[in-house]
Amino acid sequence: MIISAAAILLVVAVTLAVSNYNREKHYMSEILLEKGSALIKSFEAGTRTGMRAMGWGENQVQYLLQELADQADVLYIAVTDDNGQILAHSDPNRIGEQFPAASETGTPAAGQSANWRLTTAENDLPAFEVYRFFDPFTGRSGHMRQMGHMGHMRQTEPRGDRSGQTGPWCAPDNFEKNRQIIFIGFDRTPFIQARRQDFRNTALISSVLLVLGFAGFMTMFVAQHYRATRRRLQDTSAIADEVVASLPVGLMVTDHKGNILLANPAAQSITGLDAQQVRGRPAGEVLPENLINLISPDTPGPRVIEQELACRFGQAEPVPMSVSSARIVNEDGVFVGSLVIFRDLTEIKALQEAMQRKERLAAIGDLAAGIAHEIRNPLSSVKGMATYFKNKSADDPEAKAAAEVMVQETDRLNRVISELLEFARPSSIDARPADINTILVHSIRLIRQDAENQDVPLKISSGENLPLADIDPDRFIQCLLNLYLNAIQAMESGGELAVESSRSAEGEIVIRVSDTGPGIDKENLSQIFDPYFTTKSTGTGLGLAIVHKIVESHEGRITVKSTPGKGTVFTVVLPASRDRQTKEA
Repeated sequence: MIISAAAILLVVAVTLAVSNYNREKHYMSEILLEKGSALIKSFEAGTRTGMRAMGWGENQVQYLLQELADQADVLYIAVTDDNGQILAHSDPNRIGEQFPAASETGTPAAGQSANWRLTTAENDLPAFEVYRFFDPFTGRSGHMRQMGHMGHMRQTEPRGDRSGQTGPWCAPDNFEKNRQIIFIGFDRTPFIQARRQDFRNTALISSVLLVLGFAGFMTMFVAQHYRATRRRLQDTSAIADEVVASLPVGLMVTDHKGNILLANPAAQSITGLDAQQVRGRPAGEVLPENLINLISPDTPGPRVIEQELACRFGQAEPVPMSVSSARIVNEDGVFVGSLVIFRDLTEIKALQEAMQRKERLAAIGDLAAGIAHEIRNPLSSVKGMATYFKNKSADDPEAKAAAEVMVQETDRLNRVISELLEFARPSSIDARPADINTILVHSIRLIRQDAENQDVPLKISSGENLPLADIDPDRFIQCLLNLYLNAIQAMESGGELAVESSRSAEGEIVIRVSDTGPGIDKENLSQIFDPYFTTKSTGTGLGLAIVHKIVESHEGRITVKSTPGKGTVFTVVLPASRDRQTKEA
């Protein structure tokens, strides 16, 4: 029995290790490739916008490249020509040098998606290198350049830098003559360390299981020593329990009747079930139906490896899980039970959604910038003509009133365009250590009159001994004002707006903005930070999108919880200042 149990656990450990290794390798390449593609698109968009709208030269483009490379996991960013000569680099001292092994990558075709390879940086750090053809003036389809050749885009050609020089390598004509390649190197060290830790854990578990099997085998030769055998079995049982309890994944075992025999602590944490209370009970009474179908005694078939399921336990929200199951059969071929292993995929799903959201917002930002640029110029002309007719029709009240309506609507449209540009342009913050409680008090003072007009009392609760936060006070106050005003506007019949600051167990700063308004419908919660999504008849749908962007630019995160009829709570979490200074509240 001991040997069989050890063999089963060894198979489970090895299967889990192989599966985790392949999954981590896939996720590493997928995540870093997507991040590299997003950075390349951001750099191309920034270069294109800067050179077209602000007349940047290569000095400004080089500075943009250095700022983009100033991330913890980015080792370098370089732009080279076909021959591998470095035209721009996150380390300006390397401009003009030969990029190592550039010829090995080949020359990507225009429009081709990004490629990747594993390499080693100059400082012997393992690197994940993403590269592809670089041309900020072509875009995805080449349509912008074609229009430029036909004469429709001549007004948007780069005007040169501040001194009138565009620069040799970033001039549009050079992209016609010389194909350029952009390389982004990411540090693979965290992934390698995590993989080594997994291998060490697997080796430890396998070693313990081998010892377990060997101990069971030896008991056959020392059966006459009852006391010694009993003691060894007790030790072996303790080791097995510790191994199962220490597994980082949920593990449940049922007998041949479908009754639950075992649930480790990880399984209790994921499902919210108490192992002592469910032990001996039929699995069908406590587990969701889709999970029962994998482990039921009446469900024959091969074992299941890494099947994704959304399982609901009790009244809680469904939990996305990766589930593996196996039927336990004795040496006579008799079914004796089922084994199921599951992992909570909530964090992985959240990471995937965050990546998809960033890609979606990047595309919307590019589109918004182009639309705003094209609308604003003729909008000024429309307002000028409306003002002209307003002054000319001073003697005709009806015509003058119509002209005033045109001016007002033009101003309103111009405000929408300004918000659009605010959302589309790259975030630029002047972060410095600041006391969050002081910021909150100042921001509340700014909307006090609006709250009184709406008959909404204000309540502020300041946490004590909060660390300072590296923030841009002006930008962060803008973020808070958007949250306050949204809450006040939602409480048309009165209510209470509460603002609270505290410190999390991890040392982060937590700000909660709550109201007692009508709340947000469940189906709208996942969309409230999307641009142009609004439930207000007069809203633009950009307020919360800008809030989300400001919080992310401060390396923070924002979440929302809402109960229809009871109110809404926005939670902003910010990292503490790197200076680790604290100030008494």
